[in-house]
Amino acid sequence: MPVNIGRRELIAALGSAATWPLAARAQQTPVVGFLNGASAWEYAHVVAAFRQGLSETGYEEGRNVLVDYRWAEGHYDRLPTLAADLVRRQVAVIASGGNAAVRAAKAATNTISIVFYVGGNPVELGLVASLNRPGGNATGVVSMNDELGPKRLELVHGLVPAATTIAALVNPTNPGMESESRGLQMAARTLAVQLQILHARTEHEIEIAFAGLAQLRTGALVIASDAFFNARSEQFAALALRHAVPTIFQFRDFTAAGGLMSYGGSLADQYRLVGSYTGRILKGENPADLPVQQSTKVELTINLKTAKAFGLTVPLALLGRADEVIE
Repeated sequence: MPVNIGRRELIAALGSAATWPLAARAQQTPVVGFLNGASAWEYAHVVAAFRQGLSETGYEEGRNVLVDYRWAEGHYDRLPTLAADLVRRQVAVIASGGNAAVRAAKAATNTISIVFYVGGNPVELGLVASLNRPGGNATGVVSMNDELGPKRLELVHGLVPAATTIAALVNPTNPGMESESRGLQMAARTLAVQLQILHARTEHEIEIAFAGLAQLRTGALVIASDAFFNARSEQFAALALRHAVPTIFQFRDFTAAGGLMSYGGSLADQYRLVGSYTGRILKGENPADLPVQQSTKVELTINLKTAKAFGLTVPLALLGRADEVIE
């Protein structure tokens, strides 16, 4: 099947379905609102994982639950309007991923249940009172991926110990970026390297950031946590290879696509947990009483072929720590 047709079909399947809430009321079928800062075609694997989580609690999309998708397509300023639309449609639950999308959902309602995925501390983000007893209308899954930024910096510096300048690419529209940037700055001071913070909020700005790395004489690059960035593993891997810059990202998709290193959890697994919690709330459980699930599993993946292409020798100690080595 031609790729373009498949993408159109996918977007149609995952896109907004304005008639669904009316149909759901007629059939007494619950409607879940799905709010995300990325795009439907980029997050197809995430949606599949979310549906798997729903199925684990007895819900099948199109049979006994409907999902109304809202995608900001990288434009985080659209999220408040999208969240307000889901509230007006009186969805039963809002499932939301990424700091910006979750904050928009939380600001839009204090009555509709929210199941979130975030990479930072949800207490510090103002989403819950505590991890064990959320106490409000929101609960979900936290990976602490935002807090792994300093560790990623340390890992990539271990591969390029001679680097005196390392860059970090962040999305300035992500509300969690200030905290992550501070953590990276502290780690850079500990490692005695200069850290250059670069901003990108569009695909074009990502290209510009990579093109400017040579002028900055950066020895390595850390890509920060962000929903818009998460869907661009292949683009980041291709750019890192093209500009010959050792780069570390949070998800294995990056190293599988030719990137050098990744350190983080599984985005698909985290959204499966979001789907499971959504199903439990549909069955009548209260989000205030559902502890925030902490996804503590992190994996280090190293692409040895890419390291060799960059002329880098991976220390045996680092290889021994890797959960997977791609050759």
